[in-house]
Amino acid sequence: MLKELFHNQELLKQALTLSHHGKSAPYERLEFLGDRVLGLIVADMLYHTFGKEKEGELARRFTGLVREETLAQIATQLNLGEMIITKEHELRTNRSILADVCEAVLGAMYLDSGLESVRAFMEPIWTPLLHMDKKAPKDAKSALQEWAQQHGHKLPVYTLIEKTGEEHAPQFVMQVEVVGMGQAIGQGTNKKTAEQTAAQNLLKQVNA
Repeated sequence: MLKELFHNQELLKQALTLSHHGKSAPYERLEFLGDRVLGLIVADMLYHTFGKEKEGELARRFTGLVREETLAQIATQLNLGEMIITKEHELRTNRSILADVCEAVLGAMYLDSGLESVRAFMEPIWTPLLHMDKKAPKDAKSALQEWAQQHGHKLPVYTLIEKTGEEHAPQFVMQVEVVGMGQAIGQGTNKKTAEQTAAQNLLKQVNA
């Protein structure tokens, strides 16, 4: 169990306690720290695992391994949703919140027992994900940009259409347009995710 990995249970509690009605909470500072710890360890794992790949290929792998969807998936795997402390129970299944709490837990673990303990915790979880793609995957935005350039179109333009929801659980609607190719929209809990979804939807249109 996760609790057994912590000497200081208060740190874990802080990582799992959400803000209420927009108020700040300690988990946000731990999330900030955990994001950097996560990035360092994943980058180090990629560097030593794929010794022949160039920086661009490593960067594409890195993006997939630290993105919101991956972190939310891991949070679900660890049952973090059930452990989250909040009065707003619907947040336990919110993908953005799950991803944030996952990072907060890593930050708390780093403060509790150091970088190598976090690495030992992360490696069994992230290692299978490293090997899911034999070749470095291309994210939807990169793939769309390459498609547009290959077919003589201008670069994709992304526009914010709408932002809704509370500050702790926002929803963004982004539109992507490639002149002469078409438009598509996408939704997500942050702009980057919404842009990726929009790009993916436009690629589906042109490849249909």
